[in-house]
Amino acid sequence: MSLLHKRKGNPFTEGSRELFDLAGQGRIDVFFLGGAQIDGEGSINLVRAEGRRFPGSFGSAFMYAVVGRTILFREEHSRRTLVPRVEFVSARGEPAALLTGKALFSWQKDKRRFRLESTHEKEDIREQTGFDYDAPSQIPLTPPPTAKELDLLRGPVARAIAADYPDFARRVWGLD
Repeated sequence: MSLLHKRKGNPFTEGSRELFDLAGQGRIDVFFLGGAQIDGEGSINLVRAEGRRFPGSFGSAFMYAVVGRTILFREEHSRRTLVPRVEFVSARGEPAALLTGKALFSWQKDKRRFRLESTHEKEDIREQTGFDYDAPSQIPLTPPPTAKELDLLRGPVARAIAADYPDFARRVWGLD
């Protein structure tokens, strides 16, 4: 596992070149990719939106295209972030899934669109989503984590993440 944003969490000694080499060789199993905007065609925007400039999309287009299983994510679930069409295409591909703070979507390759798999709370998220998607007639709730999974997340995972992401660990788990 590599956490690229922090030196201690990044095992690569030659920067991102090693990561790109591994991806090109098909040796990266899963890649998590976020975006300022995500649209219903699986495109992401990491460059600019609503007149604001973002850090950019270094390597995202390559990784999205070559890693067999890319999971898109965005904590905020709103029409501002989940849009009909991104303002700038940083990367386009076929994601395995899209996970937000409110829902889990799968990607339908044959239709080139998302399908809602579950929501994290009992609420209709269609009004909060800027793109159209397919959904089952009865939308299930995302299953809560088991006691064993919570122990793992609150213990070893929290401690490992706290070393590189102390603000996140403090906010989520109250760790100092």
